[in-house]
Amino acid sequence: MQEELAHERVEASSGGGAVRAVVTGQGELVEVRIAPETVDPQDVSLLEDLVVAAVNEALRRARELAASRMQAATGGLQIPGLFG
Repeated sequence: MQEELAHERVEASSGGGAVRAVVTGQGELVEVRIAPETVDPQDVSLLEDLVVAAVNEALRRARELAASRMQAATGGLQIPGLFG
């Protein structure tokens, strides 16, 4: 199952799609896309916030995917400490 999760991709965006983050089902960040019009040298902190928000949401979705796959594999049996 871990190998399958490594090949899964989960995507999230922030700023109405201005920043997009893609992570694997194992939570590894593999891609960040930033719309060119989002880059404002006068407001770098906004861009930083958008990147953090997109990455955190993608990681949250990856955890949900992993938990869902684990639940399906274990028939709903809860294993303490597995996938947080």
